[in-house]
Amino acid sequence: MSGEAASGALAGHGAEAAQAAGKAAEQAPGLMDHLPALVVLVPFLAAPLVVLLGARRLAWPVTFAAALFSLAAALALLSQVLGGAAISYHIGGWAPPLGIEYRIDAANAFVMVIVSAIAVAILPYARASIAAEIPARQHVLFHALFLLALAGLLGVSATGDAFNLFVFLEISSLSTYVLVAMGAYRDKRALTTAFNYLLMGTTGATFFVIGIGFLYMSTGTLNMADLAQLIAQQPGNRTIHAGFAFILVGMGLKVAMYPLHLWLPGAYSYAPSAVSAFLAATATKVAVYVMLRFLFSVFGPAYPFEASALGLVVLPLALLAMFAASFIAIFQVNFKKMLAYSSIAQVGYMLLGIAMLSQTALSGAIVHLFNHAITKATLFMVIGAYVLRAGGAFYRDIEGIGRVMPLTSAAGVIGGLSLIGVPGTAGFVSKWLLVQGALEKGWWWLALLVVASSLLAVVYVWKGIEVAYLRSPRDDVDRREAPLAMLVPIWVMAIATIWFGLSAEWTVGAARTAAEALMHGASEIVISGGVGR
Repeated sequence: MSGEAASGALAGHGAEAAQAAGKAAEQAPGLMDHLPALVVLVPFLAAPLVVLLGARRLAWPVTFAAALFSLAAALALLSQVLGGAAISYHIGGWAPPLGIEYRIDAANAFVMVIVSAIAVAILPYARASIAAEIPARQHVLFHALFLLALAGLLGVSATGDAFNLFVFLEISSLSTYVLVAMGAYRDKRALTTAFNYLLMGTTGATFFVIGIGFLYMSTGTLNMADLAQLIAQQPGNRTIHAGFAFILVGMGLKVAMYPLHLWLPGAYSYAPSAVSAFLAATATKVAVYVMLRFLFSVFGPAYPFEASALGLVVLPLALLAMFAASFIAIFQVNFKKMLAYSSIAQVGYMLLGIAMLSQTALSGAIVHLFNHAITKATLFMVIGAYVLRAGGAFYRDIEGIGRVMPLTSAAGVIGGLSLIGVPGTAGFVSKWLLVQGALEKGWWWLALLVVASSLLAVVYVWKGIEVAYLRSPRDDVDRREAPLAMLVPIWVMAIATIWFGLSAEWTVGAARTAAEALMHGASEIVISGGVGR
C-alpha cells in the first residue's frame, strides 16, 4: 500500500479508534456490546456442537435456540440503528482498517432480521417436513448445515470487510449445495442440480473475489468504509472499473439476475421442501444486499462508471427478468418450478429499484426484500405440505388439493395475492414504492411496465388456484390437513403477509432509513465491544 493510501485509510478510522479507547476506559463491554459478533457466532458454534452431540433428539432444540438468539440479537441491533446511526465492532480489538470490522447500520440490520426470522419460522416446519423427505440418519447433518448456512448469511450481512464477506459467502454457499443435494433421497435430479448450483455459485464467487483483488491492488485496503474513501479519490482508475465489473457479474450470478439465473429453478425445485423455503426467502435477498452495499456504500451513486452500468445493463436486465421469467412461470407444470421462476421475476423488481438510483425506489427495493421473503416462505411451505400429503409438486399431483387441505391452501392463496401485489398484502406496498420512484423521475412508462408485469403474475397464480380448487382431487391423495407443526408456521407467515400489507409503517420506515444510510452514510458511528486488547 502506498504511503498516501495508507495514511488515508488510517485517517478514516482515527476518530473511531480514539472514541473506542475512551469508551473502553469508561466501562468493560457487556453482552449487548458484543451482539454484532454474537449474532453470527452463536449459530456458527452451534453447528459443530450439533454434530458433536450426535443425538437426533437434541439437534433440533439446539438449532432452534441458536436461530432464536440470532433473531433477538438482530432485532436489538436494528432498534439501535433505526435512528440513522451505525455500530462499528472491532474483531479482537484490532481497529480497522488493520483489523476486521463488523459495521451494523439500518440496511444490514434489516436484512439480518429477515434471515433470522425466516430461520425461526422454518425450523418448526422443517421438523415434520424433513422426517418425510430425508432419512433419519441425516437429520443431524441437516441441522448442522442449516446452522452453517444461517451463520454464513448473517456474517455476509454483518461484516464491513470485503474479503471476510467473501469467506462468509462461501460458508453459506457450500452448506446450501449439500442441503440441496439432500433432495436426492426423494428425486435423484437434486444431485445434478446441486452440482450445477456448485459450478455457477463457485463461478460467481470467483468473479467476486477477483473484483475484490482489483480493488485491493488500487487501494491497499479491504475495509469497505476505507474502500469508499479511496475509490472516491480515483474516479478514472481502470483497475477499479474492472473490479466493479467483476463484482457486478459475480453478485449477478449469486442474485440470479437474468440471464445468470440458470442455477435457481432446479435448486428450488429439487431441494427438500424446508430448504426450498429457506433459500427462496433468504439466499437471494442477502445477495441483493451485497450488491446494494457495494453499489451504494463502497462505490457510491456518484461513481461515474456506476450510473452507466446500472442504466445500460442492470435496468434492461431487470425489466427482462420481470417479463421473461413471468412468461416462463406461466407454462410450468411443477408448482415449485413455477415459484422459482417467479422468484427470478421478483429479483427483477429489486434490481429495478436499485437501477433507478433514487431514494424512494431504493426504499421500495429494500422493503421488497422483506415482503418477498415472507411471501415466498409462505408459498414454498404450502407446497412442502402438498408434497407431504400428495407425494409431489407437479400440478397433476395436487389437483383438487384445496378441497382436502383447505387451511393450507387458504394460506397459499394469501401468498399468491401478495405475489401479485394486491392491495392489503405486503407485495403491494413495495411495488407501490417502485411505481412512486419511477413517477418521481418522470418515467411513467416504467411505472406502467411494473403494473403490466404484475398482471402476468395474475396468470400463473390463477393457474395454481385453478389446479387446487377447480379440479377433482385424485382418489389416492392423503385427505388429511398438514400437521400442526407445519400449519402453524405457514399461517404465521401468511398472517405476516397481511399484517405488513395493512400496517407497513415499520417495514417502510426501516427501509427508508436503510436507503438513507446506503445513499448518504450513517449519521453517527458508535463503537461497540471488541475494543482494547
